[in-house]
Amino acid sequence: MTDDEVIQELKNHNSIVLSLIIDFILELKTRGLHHDGSKLNPPELEYFLIYTPKLKDTTYGSDEYKKYLEALTPAIQHHYEKNRHHPEHFANGLSGMNLIDIVEMFCDWTAATQRHNDGDINRSIELNRKRFGYDDVLSNIFRNTVAFFERDKS
Repeated sequence: MTDDEVIQELKNHNSIVLSLIIDFILELKTRGLHHDGSKLNPPELEYFLIYTPKLKDTTYGSDEYKKYLEALTPAIQHHYEKNRHHPEHFANGLSGMNLIDIVEMFCDWTAATQRHNDGDINRSIELNRKRFGYDDVLSNIFRNTVAFFERDKS
């Protein structure tokens, strides 16, 4: 290969990477625009109108939180069926998800912690590690992402 051919090959590679990143961004943008849309319609809406204010004042993972979730079961089951950013959407949980699902899930968790008076994304990461059985590698990726966004705030 000539130097010009190598340079062109490197540029082609960069173009392919850019195209893939743009596809990723566009899918995430679409996910963000339509995130949890099923909550705004029956059968979910009537449940979330009642329990969203109650959940706000609870601690994630507490007995009270679990009690409200139990009452929300019909809405939550429907929600999981319609929204692939939840591990429960898949028969094999996290293993059925793709990277875009994981990013949306992480953003969902982060936003959910901001809804609770004592929300803490790092605590949620630990509770969900036990709940969904993911390893320390994914847990560390989540924590590193939290640190990345916290760095940007300061």
